[in-house]
Amino acid sequence: MYCTLFQGFQGSVKMATSESASLSKAVKQQYMDLPQGDKVQAMYIWIDGTGEGLRCKTRTLDSEPKTIDDLPEWNFDGSSTYQSEGSNSDMYLIPAAMFRDPFRKDPNKLVLCQVLKYNRKPAETNLRLTCKKIMEMVENQVPWFGMEQEYTILGTDGHPFGWPSNGFPGPQGPYYCGVGADKAYGRDIVEAHYRACLYAGVQICGTNAEVMPAQWEFQVGPCEGINMGDHLWAARFILHRVCEDFGVVASFDPKPIPGNWNGAGCHTNFSTKEMREDGGLRAIEESIEKLGKRHRYHICAYDPKGGLDNARRLTGHHETSNIHEFSAGVANRGASIRIPRSVGQDKKGYFEDRRPSANCDPYAVTEAMIRTCLLSEVGEEPTEYSK
Repeated sequence: MYCTLFQGFQGSVKMATSESASLSKAVKQQYMDLPQGDKVQAMYIWIDGTGEGLRCKTRTLDSEPKTIDDLPEWNFDGSSTYQSEGSNSDMYLIPAAMFRDPFRKDPNKLVLCQVLKYNRKPAETNLRLTCKKIMEMVENQVPWFGMEQEYTILGTDGHPFGWPSNGFPGPQGPYYCGVGADKAYGRDIVEAHYRACLYAGVQICGTNAEVMPAQWEFQVGPCEGINMGDHLWAARFILHRVCEDFGVVASFDPKPIPGNWNGAGCHTNFSTKEMREDGGLRAIEESIEKLGKRHRYHICAYDPKGGLDNARRLTGHHETSNIHEFSAGVANRGASIRIPRSVGQDKKGYFEDRRPSANCDPYAVTEAMIRTCLLSEVGEEPTEYSK
């Protein structure tokens, strides 16, 4: 008892924050309040060569774009984003989804883009293109997704927000959905992110404190088809920008702190029109059976390093399944696939795949689920389809 209490209170809580956060926001606001005439600032956002990082830059438009077709293509230097060599570095930004800008406010826009190489072929980390094609093949089945994005707030030195600098907080238990300064670490960031997403038009549907202190979760969905990936990437970008303003870092590492602390996942809820209708449990069980026969394929698709990141998280402990085994159960948070208890009772609804890591690419995850559950693919490689 004494050791636990001592561990929970040793060390100071001085956080390492960025210098930019100390700049006067009041001075900045003087300039942000200036009228911008008829011009519009459009911030183009894309996934870099790591498959995890996001990049952005802004251009001026002569008028407010009403649809994605009103936005021009652009380009950037891929040699500085791990996406090309310096000798042939121009890459194309193709607008794919548009949101309101919660930082510059209306009429300014956030523009999520696909990346094409110099030859107009998709960049290696542009997984949206194939995902969209797969989604279009099954649009008559109306696939819905909801993703539960866990993340950890860190100081700029990589230390969890609010943790003692040379010790640990008290053990896990009081922090999940916790209230109070000794249980909820960084709620201001969570509230700012939530409101910014709502303003932007991101389909955010909830948030909560998670099991490890300084760890939080937000949920996006239900989204149909390709919109799931678009809205989750937009929500991630907004979170990074909010954290930037507060001088801290949002980490999607699936196991940021080794030892007896929970990791971070991106549990993915899935259903089709058939599953949501009376008797849909049968379709749910059929999909789970297909997933069980293709476990390795999904593990490879569920984190950007082909399963290596998830291996640190999916240990069979801390509310996870074992990465080497497939399992399913009703209300079982230690299984690969969880069927909510209400779904078991109602005989219809959805199921939750708990395997995706926090740093997964939602395009890869949702595409893999469609390929296996609805297109009935088998084996460890995706099937090639003719155009």
